[in-house]
Amino acid sequence: MNVDGMNLFDLTGRLAVVTGARRGIGRAMAEALAAAGADIVGVSARAADDDEVAGAVRAQGRTYESRAVDFADRGAVLALGTELAERAPDILVNNAGTIERAPAADHPLEWWDRVIEVDLSSQFALTQLLARPMLARGRGKIIFTASMLSFQGGINVPGYAAAKSAIAGLTRALANEWAGRGVNVNAIAPGYIATDNTAALRDDADRSAAILGRIPAGRWGRAEDLAGATVFLGSGASDYVSGAIIPVDGGWLAR
Repeated sequence: MNVDGMNLFDLTGRLAVVTGARRGIGRAMAEALAAAGADIVGVSARAADDDEVAGAVRAQGRTYESRAVDFADRGAVLALGTELAERAPDILVNNAGTIERAPAADHPLEWWDRVIEVDLSSQFALTQLLARPMLARGRGKIIFTASMLSFQGGINVPGYAAAKSAIAGLTRALANEWAGRGVNVNAIAPGYIATDNTAALRDDADRSAAILGRIPAGRWGRAEDLAGATVFLGSGASDYVSGAIIPVDGGWLAR
């Protein structure tokens, strides 16, 4: 790390694994890491549809590889982790996720099970495998995508709220074990970002107005608003940052 020049955020020569990379926040994260110099392995449920992010990464002069994995399939996640661990990536961005909306009293248990598997259990399974080579060499960066619902309860999304609250706890637990071994574990908590996951909220005029009324920045977030925090947590600039949950929320939590 060069604290005297402009190399503090330089990721040249680093390999980053980004899950949920095909669109939205994951795509913005992958593109930001590539712009800082990292090569990217992009993981999504439908890798065949990721031509746009692949093109954007390659336009930065970096390499892009696709992997297709259903994060509800534990065996597929473990196979992916075993394969990628052999590559010893420098950065892991755990961004893949899903959400199901229904009142808690009527929330189907199969929805609960799927959300917990995709948003929490698969995140731990993949992290465990990719952390091992990081710990062996004494260096690595792990970034989880948390949520405003890591701090709050939400409405009609009990599985998602439970999983994202647990992601905050998992981030701290892993940081406690691994910070002293050179592996930084942190999370970014996006605010209300205009992605597919928030389409139902943005389409509800009353909910959208209520949300916007509480955001001091006065707008919905954009996926690219996550770029700076992602590069920071993936770079040497964050070497003394561990167990942090960094909100990128337009001031939502401060309101």
